[in-house]
Formats: sequence, C-alpha cells, structure tokens
Amino acid sequence: MTVSRATPDTAPAATPRMRHWVHRAFGGPEVLQLEEADRPTPGEGEILLRVHAAGVNSVDALTRRGAAPPPGGPPYVPGWDSSGTVEGLGPGVSRFRIGDEVFGMHPGGAYAEYLAAPADSFATKPPGISHVEAAGAPVAALGAWQALVELGQVRPGHRVLVHAAAGGMGHIAVQLAKARGAFVYGTAREPKHAFLRALGVDEPIDYTTDDFVAVARDVDIALDLIGGEYGPRTMATLLPGGLLVSAVVSDPGFGETAAQVAGVRWAPLLATPSGARLSELAALLADGRVQVHVEATLPFEEAAKATALVETERTYGKLVLDLAP
Repeated sequence: MTVSRATPDTAPAATPRMRHWVHRAFGGPEVLQLEEADRPTPGEGEILLRVHAAGVNSVDALTRRGAAPPPGGPPYVPGWDSSGTVEGLGPGVSRFRIGDEVFGMHPGGAYAEYLAAPADSFATKPPGISHVEAAGAPVAALGAWQALVELGQVRPGHRVLVHAAAGGMGHIAVQLAKARGAFVYGTAREPKHAFLRALGVDEPIDYTTDDFVAVARDVDIALDLIGGEYGPRTMATLLPGGLLVSAVVSDPGFGETAAQVAGVRWAPLLATPSGARLSELAALLADGRVQVHVEATLPFEEAAKATALVETERTYGKLVLDLAP
C-alpha cells in the first residue's frame, strides 16, 4: 500500500492567526483571557481591519460582569471602538480600499489584532489625529451626537446640562454643545473643574457639595449619564418642554408618564453604529473643534486592567489600548 504525503508544494496554507481577549464566563477582570484564534474573514459588506488601537468603554466592563450580557452569552470578545488599517474587503464593499485608515464602532470584537465588521460602521480616519485618538471617539462621539444634535437639536443660546461631564461621552458632549453655540453646565468633582473649563464648560458644578438643581436653571437639553435618582432631579432643571436624554435606559429613574406630568420631554439614548455620522464628526475632529482626551494609553496586553480602570468611573476622557504594529 502506498501512502501519499503532502509535500511543501501541495500542503494547504496555514490559516493566519491573531490574538484576542475573550471571556468565557462573567466576572471580574480575571475572566478576560488573551488567546490565539484564527484571523476572521470579512463577509458580505464587511471589511477586515488590522486594529491599531481599541477604545475602552464602560460597556466593556458591564458586559464582562454580566450586567449587559451579549446576545448568546460568552464566549465574547469585548470592545466597541477601533481604529486601524483596512486589510481585506468582503463582497460588495466599494467605499474603502485596502490600506485605508478608518475608525468606527461595532458591538464587540475590538479587543483583537484583527476585526471583521460592517463597512458601513466605519469612516475615514481624519489624517491629523492618531489611531489612539480616533479609537477613543466612536461610542462617545456617536452617543453625544445623537443626544445633542439629532434629538436635542442644540443651537446658539440653548442651555445644556451634561452629567459626568469629564468622562468619555461627557467630555465629547460638552465640546459638541459648545461648537453649536450653547451655554454648558457640567457636573463633576471639584478636582476636575479645571479640565471642564478647558473643554468649554461655562459653569462646572461639584455634585458632592452643591445641589445641581439649584445651580442649573432653565435648561433646554440635559444629558444624563448616571441614571437612578439623577433622572427626576434633572427634570427639575428643565424649562417647560425641555428635553432630558438618558443614556442609562436600564435605570433612568422615572418613566414617560412622569416626564409628561412634569411638562418635559424624555428620550432614551442607545448609541448605534453609523459610518455616515462618524464622517460628519470626523470634520470636527480634523479641525480641532472636538478633541478626544486620552487619559491613558495601555498596551494591548493590559486589556483586563483597562476594564478595571474604566469601572472606577474616575477617569478623565478615555482609556485606549495600543496595538500599533
């Protein structure tokens, strides 16, 4: 009997590999494990992204703990924000080419060296900012844009209240509101007030010593990033017909009926991927009207630590993982 053996000329090519972070159970940072996996192949309408940087968001920690479980449950690769280089195109993709530098938002998968995701969720990275800065933008900027521009329609003369104004989405929301001519109140602890003023906040409020309801008056649009008892208290700052946008849809602190009784409007905020919106935001990032403040850049190998840091809710701006080749 003759046994045929593969030769170097006929042996199948090895599947390209990559590293990614994955959790197979819910829990603390220790459940995140750095593993090897096959590099993904882009499907219909998708790009293959070589990830240079990945933003760290509170949703990453919530998902890891099981407070916001992903569809289907673990195993799960976290990370919604990414910036990098297009290295592959799936069928039907025409808006990007191999080698393009892009940034975008996709629910899960960014804590990886390569990501396959819908091309429509990405936009061309502004050439004047780094991949680290770009990776800190998508979730925060898209959420702030949807809250203030699309829902709130902020315009000159409006008074805007932003809770957690020094955080990831908060610090972007402040800048968007100022870029559109609004007067901005921002809540944060006093040590962060210099940072808030540098962003453009007109009146910082230390929520630990001052009652923001007594300070922020005649507010047109409020963005609540905290939830719970902040919801009904924030309603008290609004003008009749004013708008409260809550990003904490699991615990806004009130219901639609309460808003109607108070004579104000309420809208939930769920940031959604959109390359078209990111393209509009890219213009603001390119000319500096909106800047992403990156408090710390951590190496890819410290992703678990990064999710623990973001969980403290004590950061200024954003944390970003650096995967630069």
